[in-house]
Amino acid sequence: MLADTDRPAASNGTPKPYANGKSLWGSSVSSPANGTSKGTSGVNGSSKARQSETYFGHDREEVTRLLLQALTDMGYHSAAQSVSQESGYELENPIVAAFRNAILGGNWNEAEQLLSGAVVSGSRVGENGNKLVLAHEADKRMMKFWIRQQKFLEYLEKKETGRALMVLRNELTPLYQDTQKLRFLSSLLMCQKTEDMKFKAEWDGAYGESRRVLLSQLSKCISPSVMLPEHRLSVLLHQVKDFQIGNCLWHSSDSSPSLYSDHLCDRRRFPSENVLELDEHEDQVWQVKFSHDGTKLASCGKGKQAIIWDVPSFRLLHYLRNHDDGVGNVSWSWDDSMLVTCSQDRHARLWDVNTGACLKTFDRCQEPVTSCVWATDSKSFVTGALDKTNSLIQWSISGEKIYDWNCGHRVEDLTISPDGRWLVASDGGTYIHVYNFVTRQLEYEMDLQVRLTSISISKNSRHLLVNHNNGVAQLIDLLRREPIQNYAGFTGGNYMIRSAFGGADESFVISGSEDGSINVWHKASAQLVQKLQGHIPGCNAVSWNPADPCMFASCGDDGKIKIWSNNEWRHAQREENRTLASS
Repeated sequence: MLADTDRPAASNGTPKPYANGKSLWGSSVSSPANGTSKGTSGVNGSSKARQSETYFGHDREEVTRLLLQALTDMGYHSAAQSVSQESGYELENPIVAAFRNAILGGNWNEAEQLLSGAVVSGSRVGENGNKLVLAHEADKRMMKFWIRQQKFLEYLEKKETGRALMVLRNELTPLYQDTQKLRFLSSLLMCQKTEDMKFKAEWDGAYGESRRVLLSQLSKCISPSVMLPEHRLSVLLHQVKDFQIGNCLWHSSDSSPSLYSDHLCDRRRFPSENVLELDEHEDQVWQVKFSHDGTKLASCGKGKQAIIWDVPSFRLLHYLRNHDDGVGNVSWSWDDSMLVTCSQDRHARLWDVNTGACLKTFDRCQEPVTSCVWATDSKSFVTGALDKTNSLIQWSISGEKIYDWNCGHRVEDLTISPDGRWLVASDGGTYIHVYNFVTRQLEYEMDLQVRLTSISISKNSRHLLVNHNNGVAQLIDLLRREPIQNYAGFTGGNYMIRSAFGGADESFVISGSEDGSINVWHKASAQLVQKLQGHIPGCNAVSWNPADPCMFASCGDDGKIKIWSNNEWRHAQREENRTLASS
């Protein structure tokens, strides 16, 4: 619900909280560690003055307090108390603990009283006594707004509309002059159902994670030497792992790296071997796409049909026929039970994946249907078409038109973020159009100054991958609205060439090429790690198996689908075939 501009920068390294109670590290938040300190009069978390000491170059007090927090997070309360007594260091002072308990307990007046006594960090935190120490004076006003906003939402949740209105008029409005934000909060008063209010506000209620998210958000404004950011040691360990993964050029393991040793993947496990070829298509293959669970593969092309394959046996399951022209794209529902095909015969068709039956043929457009993406509930989807009058439409699976954007531009490719926030369309020219899928409003447009072919969004919903016809794939930060990385080396042209994220932790960017090659780059460094000869004359699309970091598929104008893995996979398949034959 909170705009990113409303949130302070996460300078202390903590993950940025989402308004629905989720953090970048997951949706669950363990019981807070910082509320268990002993009632001492210690300042800055320390029970007595100490000379400067280090632990292998690290501040001894900082390391000890991180250990105290981690021990309490893990439930080792006696051990934490023992370490505190032996070291002489306390986790935090009583005022911080009182503020934490007030927020988690919903005691808003007490929280504001403690906040009113806060001081701005001066020359020494210890000089301020037992107080909340803010990094900046300007933060106090914003912190009050966040606290009152939570109080407003909780009144709405309890259907105490009168009290909520008083908070909005007398407490929130005087603090915040952003009329758009205040207008949004006012609109929540009109929601008839609590569930509708929560959905619109992207808020999970007083007894969800919202209070913990609020506390995490508030803690970013408090001096970290006074109030440790939540789960700080865990965050630091994640950063260590992410750094090592980011520097592993051949990362091919889904398992989390061990803390016992430095992380390094074996290059021999990287999927650079063509282990299987599928040639059931009669003509060019334009698209290939794994299901979300990685157990099926769909392909389509010029031959007026789509095919569904089983994975990992790659046994043909269903032909999806009855198209009057080539099939340019396919899209799996998020639960993998249905598939939409997009055809040059100007129809979109809905298919049952288990039976291969066509469930619905949708209204004919004036131009070919080019793309489709599913809403995250798998109950509706959005089609894109080259027809400007019907270029972007949301449909129910029963065939009803839910929403028509009437956007006035063609749509050549579509993608949607896994969190359901972003809907992005490319127009076959140089523009991408970024919509808020929840509000259906156009958020912004970007002119990339070169003709675009395909687009896709990363699993974390943050990055957009755009293929250009000049042989460059570009990574765009959707929040910052700017390009952050380029991947060069493939051959573009006038036809659709698709790229994708892939590998363990989406560590790679992969793309087809008009010269038939398959190009794989390390996402973080943009280093080309593999250039494979895939198809003749052209490789049109690639898809990395989301369930197997050592497998991807490619397709091309030669009518073939190629499966890429390593010798381990080939050996495992041979052993499985021998077992089946002997039984």
